[in-house]
Amino acid sequence: MAPPHRLVLVIPLSVLLFVNAAFNLLTWPNFFRRVVNDPRARDENGKVTTFYTVHAVLFALAMVIALISILAGIAALVGAL
Repeated sequence: MAPPHRLVLVIPLSVLLFVNAAFNLLTWPNFFRRVVNDPRARDENGKVTTFYTVHAVLFALAMVIALISILAGIAALVGAL
């Protein structure tokens, strides 16, 4: 078992990482749905615009950050137990 002083730091860190992951997983999909339906997402020929591409990259990065946060939170807890 980890020393008590380490648990004091690891548990809040894990909670923060899980909250970050939850925030990203709950907010970004809804935001991206709105981007997809936005008239600025496609030009008059139906091709995706820079507006869409930039937001797609932001969405993908947010999902990667959520995954990393979950894995880091689990790793921190497992290392603390």
